[in-house]
Amino acid sequence: MSVKTLFLAWQDKEWSRQWFPVGRLDADVEQSHYRFRYTAGAKRAERETGFPPLPDFPQLAEDYRSSELFPLFRNRVIAPGRPDRLDYLRNLGLPEDADPIEILSVNGGFRVTDNYEVFPKLEKDIEGRFTCRIFLHGWQHVNEAAQERYGRLEPGEELYVTLELANPATRLAVQIQTKDYYMIGWAPRYLVDDLAMAMVKGPSDYTAKIVRINPQPAPLKQRVLIEMHGYWDKHEPMSSQDFQPLVD
Repeated sequence: MSVKTLFLAWQDKEWSRQWFPVGRLDADVEQSHYRFRYTAGAKRAERETGFPPLPDFPQLAEDYRSSELFPLFRNRVIAPGRPDRLDYLRNLGLPEDADPIEILSVNGGFRVTDNYEVFPKLEKDIEGRFTCRIFLHGWQHVNEAAQERYGRLEPGEELYVTLELANPATRLAVQIQTKDYYMIGWAPRYLVDDLAMAMVKGPSDYTAKIVRINPQPAPLKQRVLIEMHGYWDKHEPMSSQDFQPLVD
């Protein structure tokens, strides 16, 4: 089976602002087989912040399976009949025949009505190299000079990726900077630990560039699409306890 894995992240907006990986979706689109399980991150979120189980998946210790994509994820994918579908996929840098899992892997599954985002499992090749695409986070919170520089970003522009060790909200963060040293935003918080491992072990192997810039009316979280390349030596991505399914 050609199985692709996505993770579901939840943000505690009420108190800590912290992100937790709370669920794992394993999807085989060709065979129409979908499996959802909560991860240990959901137990930690429940313990630390009172994370409530999703109505679609009420039991943390359950193994959910379906021949169709679960509504929680399906509702985060643009409908096939939408007249703006091709423009939407173009904004994501995807072909017009992209399947729902490919779309969710890039669009983040963002909805203004809840605290969830979706992201793909990072994979490395036999040599330890990886590629991932993310949308720039937090650009609207940088200083005025950086905002002005943000307005002059161009597709294909190379970027710096640096570690921030004293972020007031998250302590550790991954900053995105222009080559002329303007800090224009951050990588998603739920990817920080794995991206940081690549930066610590092989900073010279780390590169990033802008793939697309989407003007309004694209959502704020889907304005600047970035592609990163990095290298892990012995590190296995997304292998921490938070990412482990509660059900084998």
